[in-house]
Amino acid sequence: MAPACDLIRGTPAGKVLADRAYDADCLYGLIYEQGGEPVVPPRRHRKYQHPYDRFAHKQRWGIEGFFAKFKQCRRIAIRYDKLAANFLGFVKRASIMLLDQIGKSTTA
Repeated sequence: MAPACDLIRGTPAGKVLADRAYDADCLYGLIYEQGGEPVVPPRRHRKYQHPYDRFAHKQRWGIEGFFAKFKQCRRIAIRYDKLAANFLGFVKRASIMLLDQIGKSTTA
């Protein structure tokens, strides 16, 4: 769990969303220390099954689905662009295209 702790150290957040694999006391302590709320379902073997925001955890799948579709854009997944500005431009363009597709599918 040390890599996850190093990743969020110094990055305050309101809620930290993660899956069951990140259910660790050291990670919880760090999140609470930085003023956040962990949204991590407890593993089954824990004696104390701590409460968590189930609605927020379900919303996590929408974000993961977006990034899964986002990675299907070959130019972004392979990162052909050498300059960060060009790469960021295509990231923005692909995001707009995906959000437009999602908007059309929900209104139809």
